[in-house]
Amino acid sequence: MNRRIEELLAEDGMYVSTTSGVSMMPMLRDRRDTIVITPARERLKKYDVALYRRGEDYLLHRVVKVLPDSYIICGDNCVTLETGITDAQVIGKLTEVRRGEKKLRLDGLGYAIYCRYIVATFYPRKTFRRVKGAVCSAAKKLFGRKKKG
Repeated sequence: MNRRIEELLAEDGMYVSTTSGVSMMPMLRDRRDTIVITPARERLKKYDVALYRRGEDYLLHRVVKVLPDSYIICGDNCVTLETGITDAQVIGKLTEVRRGEKKLRLDGLGYAIYCRYIVATFYPRKTFRRVKGAVCSAAKKLFGRKKKG
């Protein structure tokens, strides 16, 4: 039987899993890091990493802004803001990251600086990716391979 994460959180008070995907890189590495999620017992704060549902999908992304009735959330490696995420969608929050035998500190100065850097550089990263995409597209048109025939 495949139990939902919500059921595991309710029964065990935590959910432990490996990560899947690259949206939270470089902080979380695809299928290499172990995460611990605990139920969100109060409203999330800016920089918290929320586990939430969007349809049937579970997503683990960072809160970049707290609004009165929702959140704006984004993966550390993403350039698209997700708006309108409500408390009803939030299942839990990231409380621990294990990298092998080592635990990453989510309460230290280094992590606080990392969070602020990731959020503060969102728009420059988004602009850089757009420019890079345009340059690559133009280069392919100008210097693309000619078909042999």
